[in-house]
Amino acid sequence: MGPDLDHLRERLEGIAEELADAAIDCLRAAVAGDAGAAVEERRITRARRAVEKAAGLLRADPTDE
Repeated sequence: MGPDLDHLRERLEGIAEELADAAIDCLRAAVAGDAGAAVEERRITRARRAVEKAAGLLRADPTDE
């Protein structure tokens, strides 16, 4: 894999971590009584999974497909 793709994969992994942190913050808010926070957490979690999938695709060996 070229260095550009490695760099992009690393950035995506960092973004996934930031999204995970945001989802945890939403869960804390939901526990504290924020009614909309649970819905927001699910949306953020879906985005995190998509970003993780993209990072995984960049990690995969293209000859495996």
